[in-house]
Amino acid sequence: MLSIVKFLSDNGAPFTVNIYPFISLYNDPNFPVGFAFFDRNSSLNDGGTVYTNVFDANHDTLVWALQKNGYGNLPIIVGEIGWPTDGDRSANLEYAQKFNQGFMNQIASGKGTPLRPGPMDTYLFSLIDEDAKSIAPGNFERHWGLFYFDGQPKYALNLGTSHNGLIPARGVHYLARKWCVMSPAASLDDPQVAPSVSYACSFADCTSLGYGTSCANLNARGNISYAFNSYYQQNNQLDRACKFPNLSIVTTSDPSMGDCKFRIMIQTVTSGVGYRVGYLTSFTAMVFVFLSLI
Repeated sequence: MLSIVKFLSDNGAPFTVNIYPFISLYNDPNFPVGFAFFDRNSSLNDGGTVYTNVFDANHDTLVWALQKNGYGNLPIIVGEIGWPTDGDRSANLEYAQKFNQGFMNQIASGKGTPLRPGPMDTYLFSLIDEDAKSIAPGNFERHWGLFYFDGQPKYALNLGTSHNGLIPARGVHYLARKWCVMSPAASLDDPQVAPSVSYACSFADCTSLGYGTSCANLNARGNISYAFNSYYQQNNQLDRACKFPNLSIVTTSDPSMGDCKFRIMIQTVTSGVGYRVGYLTSFTAMVFVFLSLI
């Protein structure tokens, strides 16, 4: 590690670090929730230096380590920071808005951290959800976006710019208002249910299902319908994508319930041509919002 730091220092390059307070909360059920945010409801005294949020504390562990090894002036960039909105009980719209707005307010203030005061270079992660991203770390991995797949903001967020908020995408066209759901005539005991749901979720996105997620309140039939519809929309509403054996039908009645949204696919250049296209065909690369207030 010191060899890398020396190389960066010799070449005038910054040290880039990713800091995710959400991961601290996700990995440790005993982690103090208030310490993850910026409203000063929790604090930690570290040898006389008081920290009121885990971001400052994590950042300054790096600053201290660099100072200890003779690189106290090495520039630091926060390469990724953000909060997901689904896929876990702590990943929701309320927490994401609270964290990202608190973080933006801190960045806009230019005060920095106790050991590195002053403006900071940071990249807010991420611009848009990634429905094909690996979920090995957790189902939340597909829900870091400030925007949904169709370019609509998830919540209000003041970025400190002249627009004072997130601007929704314009001119977005959707496929027909129809959904693939479990047939009322189908039985939950049908032996084809489990393999059909497994197949649908393996080729679509079912990370909004499960404990603490936006669709946690769905019943068994609702969960199955969500999986079927995700696959159906991912395949541009092709008729054959709603042909689960004696289990599924196409409906024009929106099955969404509360915060659990059964999404409709956006029109793409390949919609209706027969290709299997995901929600984010053009957006599977990781995208960052650069926030530099110097």
